[in-house]
Amino acid sequence: MKFKYKSILAIALASSIGLSACDTEFLDVNPPSEIASDQVWTDGALSEAFVTGIYAGLNQGGFSEQMLASLTDEAVFTHTGRNINTVNEGSLSPSNLGWVDNTYGWGPMYTRIRAANQAISKLETATFTNETLKQRLRGEAYFLRGYYYHQLVRYYGAVPLIKKVYDLNEDYSVARSTFEECINSIVSDADSAALLLKGKTSVKGRATDVAAMALKSRILLYAASDLHDLPTMKAKSALLGSYAKPEFLAYASGDRAARWKAAQAAAKAVLDNGNGGYKLNLTAPATADQGKMNYISISMGGASADKNVDPTAVNEIIFGKFFTPSFNDGDEGGARQTGLRNGPNGYHNWAGNTPVGQLVDDYEMMDGTPFKWTNPVHKANPYVNRDPRFYATVMYDGAPWKPRNKISGNVDPANQIQTGVYDLLDDKGTKFNRKGLDTRQSTIEDWNGSRTGYYMRKFIDPNPDLVENTDRQNIPWPFFRYTEAVFNYIEASIEVGQDAIALEWLNKIRFRAGMPAIKASGSDLKEAYRHEKRIEMAYEEQRYHDARRWMIAKETLGRPLQYISVVGKFKEGKSMKEPYHYDPTVYDYTYTPVEEKSHENRTWLDKMYFRPFDRNEVNRNALLTQNPGYDK
Repeated sequence: MKFKYKSILAIALASSIGLSACDTEFLDVNPPSEIASDQVWTDGALSEAFVTGIYAGLNQGGFSEQMLASLTDEAVFTHTGRNINTVNEGSLSPSNLGWVDNTYGWGPMYTRIRAANQAISKLETATFTNETLKQRLRGEAYFLRGYYYHQLVRYYGAVPLIKKVYDLNEDYSVARSTFEECINSIVSDADSAALLLKGKTSVKGRATDVAAMALKSRILLYAASDLHDLPTMKAKSALLGSYAKPEFLAYASGDRAARWKAAQAAAKAVLDNGNGGYKLNLTAPATADQGKMNYISISMGGASADKNVDPTAVNEIIFGKFFTPSFNDGDEGGARQTGLRNGPNGYHNWAGNTPVGQLVDDYEMMDGTPFKWTNPVHKANPYVNRDPRFYATVMYDGAPWKPRNKISGNVDPANQIQTGVYDLLDDKGTKFNRKGLDTRQSTIEDWNGSRTGYYMRKFIDPNPDLVENTDRQNIPWPFFRYTEAVFNYIEASIEVGQDAIALEWLNKIRFRAGMPAIKASGSDLKEAYRHEKRIEMAYEEQRYHDARRWMIAKETLGRPLQYISVVGKFKEGKSMKEPYHYDPTVYDYTYTPVEEKSHENRTWLDKMYFRPFDRNEVNRNALLTQNPGYDK
């Protein structure tokens, strides 16, 4: 078998987006037109190019046009024909998988796992002399193999564990390993990676020892959760409980308390070896304005040119996908279009993954009390005095945004989001109703508007110079950030009965956001923790997995979607002509939550706790046992 050198180089270049400071000496090699595969492992630069290519399995990170948030109670995907309904309405089956992203797709993951197996095997006997490089590359390969297996296990439950490189004409039929065996394998890969990578690199986008620790922390937390504890799983789901092969879904035996202790220790290792994250040392709440800016800075990964964004917030990212201006095409170019894909149609953006009312309503008031539509003060001004992270995550009617005139003309000097319907006077003084510039009946664009009355702000660069729909942003995707490890430590500490430790760390997160301390214990503390994680980690691919592993999906992901209807009526004796702007001295605004089922009639079936295996994959591998609920 031979590899074309140019192909190796192309893989390395494509994958090195995000490896912004990676070594580039392999570019100086002057090889023949073709190189036998075994010769790759005689040259350090070619070996590095091969391992760099394995990073391509990370794709766009979580910045796909369809984001995982739209499979949760965080967002809905605005556009039709993308097979998201198949998943959210419970229609997925072995012959109709719905939307599957390449970051967890069966074929893409095993393709990268095979490459990682090659690297792990070949680097052990590689003949180039740089031992430090050799160890680093093996460490990266272990990390990537563990990461890709963790992706499969998070979505499918137990999968076949393949550690060898198959030759041609071998029997490729492999049975599923047990869930416990899969967890042990991922932990082993993470431990090997951490050992080999210690002190070897701090390059942005490459695996490090702390990234390996973060992977171990996450998978051990999942392993200890309700979905993977057999007695709890059976008690909460008749379908899963009746499955003939429960060892594919959960631990068939063992001590759950020990699993929680292992998860706690793994999380603590990240906290002890990481760089402390970002502003988690506050002893009192930040101001509301600073809390908002802290959260924006974290979301930007410190990468925005906006003068208010703190570049040191990049310290929050343990392992991320970093993007550079030199790559505009393919997956990487698409990921840099997050603002275009999700911003308001009144700015000629596409309104892709828009927040739903369930998320918006879960943001607390500034004093830490819940927001309630039944409270007349809240209902009259629902976007006033909320958790500062709300303003950094969601665009709502009347919210300030970028200079609209740079792309849509001088139709909105106030530069405010308009998702309502407002009274206005025409040139003759006659009152009429005008639909907002960011609605689906906008005079700017009448097809790309939000269905929910909200827009995503998180991960969209606030730099006012990035307005044109051809602009690209360079915000990194955080696969692992320090605060996730803090949450892991909090959750495990609660489960082992150490509420004081959990409360201390939970309030560190809240203080950074400008929110008051929580005072709770027992089950109340657990609920406060889950709420805090939902808010802090919104749009970061956490909610999808958390709702499932906590087995609360029916009550959360399965609820009908909630939108908001905003109407502005003139106050007595008041009026306004174009251009419209938000003004509560002129208008009486009413805000009405609306349940909506026509675009997505969301439901929850317990089979959705795990994805199905493709029928073709089962037909190719007779030993691959299908997940529960997908046998018809």
